[in-house]
Parts: sequence; C-alpha cells; structure tokens
Amino acid sequence: MTGTAKFWDRHAEGYAKRPVGDEAAYEHKLALTRARLAPEMTVLEIGCGTGTTALHHAPHVAHIRAVDVSPKMLEIARRKAEAAGIGNITFEVADFDSLDTEDGDYDLVMAHSILHLLRDRRDAIVKAVRLLKPGGLFISSTPCLAGGRLGWLRFVLPPARWLGLVPWVGFFTAETLIADFEAAGLEIEETWQPGPAKALFVIARKR
Repeated sequence: MTGTAKFWDRHAEGYAKRPVGDEAAYEHKLALTRARLAPEMTVLEIGCGTGTTALHHAPHVAHIRAVDVSPKMLEIARRKAEAAGIGNITFEVADFDSLDTEDGDYDLVMAHSILHLLRDRRDAIVKAVRLLKPGGLFISSTPCLAGGRLGWLRFVLPPARWLGLVPWVGFFTAETLIADFEAAGLEIEETWQPGPAKALFVIARKR
C-alpha cells in the first residue's frame, strides 16, 4: 500500500464524519453536474473518497465506476451505498495511473478535490481525456492554492506533511489549471468559483 493510501486510511473515519465546508456551494456544483447527466451515461470518478458525490449522481446515470487509493474510504462508501439502496456504483481500490480501462469508455469523468493531490496532475488530465468518448465531459472541482489569499500555505504545508498531518499538495493557479485542461484537448464550457479562496469548478468537453 502506498503512503498516500495509508494516510487516507488513517483519516477515513474522521473524513466521513466531517461536514461539507460550504454546503450551498456543494449543492450548486451537484446541480450544475446533474444538468449534464443522462440515463444512458457511464461515468468514472477518480479519487471518489467516501462516495458522497457518486451517490448523489447515481440515480441519474446508468453506471458509475468510482475509484480511490484508500480501501478504508471505499469501505465507508460501500456501506453508504448499501444503506441508500444504490446498486449502480462499482467502488474499486485503484491508483488512477495504473487503472485498467479502455480508451473511450466513458461519457463523463469526474475528478473532485483530487487534482491538487496528484504529483502528475497533467498526466492524469491527459489520461482522463483519453478515457472519454468523443464529445465526453470532464467535470472537476479543484483548490488552486498558488497566489492570492492561500499562497501562505506553500510555507505551512511542507512541515505539516513531514509530521504526517497532511498529504502532498500541489500549488498552481486557476489559470494554470485551465491551461492544463485546454492543452489536454478539452474545451471549457463552464467555470464557477464561489469565492477567491474556494475551489474552481469546471465543466469541459473533449474536443
């Protein structure tokens, strides 16, 4: 098991109990996504955590394959799905880098609160686009921590990571992330950011 998986396993129960930081913003992102869903869609979610977002969207699509590196996170996700009576999500322990799947398999790839935690986010974005069908959607919500009000975290997080308190975190601006999407072959259709220190929500389509 990787160090990242061990970190999230240790924090899985606490993470699951933590309330959503901005419930109104989260609900708005769910609504924006739901407007793009269709009953025949097959969806891949990377870094699904305890499955909350997948569980919200499952009733509106054919199937969701939800992957995460943390077995403990996925145990919680499966319990939640069973309690809710939702059976069209497959929760799978997998590293996105080595995920076994075919190009063009998915109508939608979701990546929420994960791209800033990947050392190779550009490679991950390129792979996500490759897995999309022509015209498929990529939807993400990502903290962009470089500059602005959150720039000071660059100096605080490394020692916190050394102490095992936080995972590795990448620093980039919203403009850089948008450029990464476009370079990978995505056309930006919609962006939304509820505040200057909030995660950037993006809906993009494979060109």
